[in-house]
Amino acid sequence: MRNFIIKRLLISVVLLFCVAFIVYAIMRSLPTSYVERVAAVRAQSSGSGAMRSYEDWLAMLNAQYGMDKGILPGFWDWCGKAVRGDFGDSWYHNMPCTQKFGEVIWYSFWLAAVSFVFQLLIAVPLGILSARKQYSRTDYTVTVVALIGISLPSFFFASVLKLGLSLHLGWFELYGMVSRNHQFMSPFGQFMDVAWHYVLPLITLTFVSIGGLMRYTRTNMLEVLNSDYIRTARAKGLSEGRVINHHAFRNTLIPIVTIIGGTLPSLFSGAMITEQLFSIAGIGYTGYQSLVGGDIPFIMFYMTFLAVLTLIGTLLADILYAVVDPRVRVN
Repeated sequence: MRNFIIKRLLISVVLLFCVAFIVYAIMRSLPTSYVERVAAVRAQSSGSGAMRSYEDWLAMLNAQYGMDKGILPGFWDWCGKAVRGDFGDSWYHNMPCTQKFGEVIWYSFWLAAVSFVFQLLIAVPLGILSARKQYSRTDYTVTVVALIGISLPSFFFASVLKLGLSLHLGWFELYGMVSRNHQFMSPFGQFMDVAWHYVLPLITLTFVSIGGLMRYTRTNMLEVLNSDYIRTARAKGLSEGRVINHHAFRNTLIPIVTIIGGTLPSLFSGAMITEQLFSIAGIGYTGYQSLVGGDIPFIMFYMTFLAVLTLIGTLLADILYAVVDPRVRVN
């Protein structure tokens, strides 16, 4: 196992390098850029700098931010600084990338983490129940709900929730993270105020995400229930609950571990569309602003961080196989 982990870590370093280069090349090829916008603003502004043309400002800013170099030299410079933990300052937010990331990441993390817990609590039991009662009304109902969750766009479902629960019933705020009188509340009141603003985003993320996990659990549970050892366990007179919970469910967990390992990046990536619709100042909302503004340093840091999490999540999923099923051995 130790050799396997070392080998995977070395491969991950190579993959991370390739991913970072691809992201950097794409960012340098964007049709919009921070330096172009700033050069246009400064060229049109009054003052001592007004005598300079747009081309002069653009050349000066490109030299200042290292954009006058080619993609390969620019990437090598970025790698040299990134290895030392220096990801530069965000052009759009005017602060170090790591500082801005630390300010907004936890809003997205708690939103995604709580939503993920609800997904597991809802999708896995319903998927197992649907498999146990195949072709029944329960199975058809769960299947329809799962297909709706898979097919329904998050922006449409969020808009329906806002229309019904916010505009018509007035139960929730349309957007934002806190109320107007948030600062005058007690600590517990402030916590409940933020939690109340998170209800609609949580419902949106949970509903549009449970469909895939529900169908995945149902499919794998049906495959396990049709196995020979399950028929043998039933023939031995074991109760249905023990057959399902002790024998079948454990083997169903193996594919689910893959999904759980792959969710690690999503806990920190943020829900860009949902955060935009509900004005949640998380990492998805911040990343969208940076991407539109051509903020190369922040997007590079953010995408590299997600690539690291993806590689770690994949490695953890492989290791957890052996924990869930002792029959699995890594050569």
